[in-house]
Amino acid sequence: MLAASRRLPLRRTRAATDTLNTVEAGRVANGSARESASATRNGDGQSESELSSVPSEAGSDSRGAVVGRKRKRGQAAPVTVKRELDEAEVAAVASPRRQGKPKKARRAPAKKITGRDGSVKIEPPPNWETIYALTREMRNENVAPVDTMGCESLADRAATPRDQRFQTLVSLMLSSQTKDTVTAVAIRGMQERMPGGFNLESVLALEPPALNAFINKVGFHNLKTKYIKQAAEILRDKWDSDIPDTIEGLTSLPGVGPKMAYLCMSAAWGRDEGIGVDVHVHRITNLWGWHKTTKPEETRAALESWLPKEKWHDINNLLVGFGQTICLPVGRRCGDCKLAERGLCPSAVVGKKTTIKEEKVVAKVEGSGRDENVSKKIMVVEQRDIKAGDAQCGLADIEDIGRPSRYRR
Repeated sequence: MLAASRRLPLRRTRAATDTLNTVEAGRVANGSARESASATRNGDGQSESELSSVPSEAGSDSRGAVVGRKRKRGQAAPVTVKRELDEAEVAAVASPRRQGKPKKARRAPAKKITGRDGSVKIEPPPNWETIYALTREMRNENVAPVDTMGCESLADRAATPRDQRFQTLVSLMLSSQTKDTVTAVAIRGMQERMPGGFNLESVLALEPPALNAFINKVGFHNLKTKYIKQAAEILRDKWDSDIPDTIEGLTSLPGVGPKMAYLCMSAAWGRDEGIGVDVHVHRITNLWGWHKTTKPEETRAALESWLPKEKWHDINNLLVGFGQTICLPVGRRCGDCKLAERGLCPSAVVGKKTTIKEEKVVAKVEGSGRDENVSKKIMVVEQRDIKAGDAQCGLADIEDIGRPSRYRR
């Protein structure tokens, strides 16, 4: 009669011992038995995490060199971990997807052309009218803070023309490094609570701490308090208690730069003598590739060399609002931009480039009578934005403005 149960042999074969040591090494490298069991199979039917012996030294058998020292019972095998890193790039996938054979968006700045007689003419960037019209179309669809709280609209229309001009100047001085919403609140507070009303005489009568209390939410309010008080004294003494009507006079006031001066001339005096270039105008026109400038004054000179004068006043409001709603300084919404959709902006983010980093972990198990290597591959995916200048995008003509897009996402 056969026994109901058999006793396991006390001595294990060498093959069985090797198998157990191999499994133990696999667990060290993979972290857990569950990860080892879930490893995917490769083409020859073996698991990617299946253990393989270390190549033997010359003159030794295929099982590997035998280590002289032995491991005590119950003692864990020492493990040496080595990491290797390989990188591979995946082809860029541009989006939005277009139909047909798209063209590449390129930077096409304004060009300086010298005639035979030595005269210099600036040729505008190609498609600038299409870009301008599409941007205006997007601005009309999205109300921006500058539309309701911009410096041009903050002066009290019930005040005298002189006081309105002074309020516009102060609004521009406060707007530097400050959001329109904050500037609007400060101006409204002075209009409603300043003793004697918001005018030059009231500002002159206020002590600096009292004036600072009205504007303490704007950026650099302590410095701006000093500038406003100094400017008010200059206006009283040199400009007959009114603001200057020239760019030179406005820029002579403390805290007033060229951008403020041109905007003030336009808003307060109704004269467009130059383009007010703020951070949005400077940043966006460079993104469009109209020029390659590093300073706002360079941008102003570049734009004034070819942009029609009737647009000098409009372009600031146009691009400030565009920069507040779609082409933001951080996190541009290129997916909502018609310029990106039609391939007109070379800086539009239209896709992602994926880089796969393959990290190989090797665990070397010692003390088991042989050396075993266990490798595990870890994939790390990194992505970066693809600009339209590096991808394929379609171009549109000015006649297409107002029509449904020919391209579909």
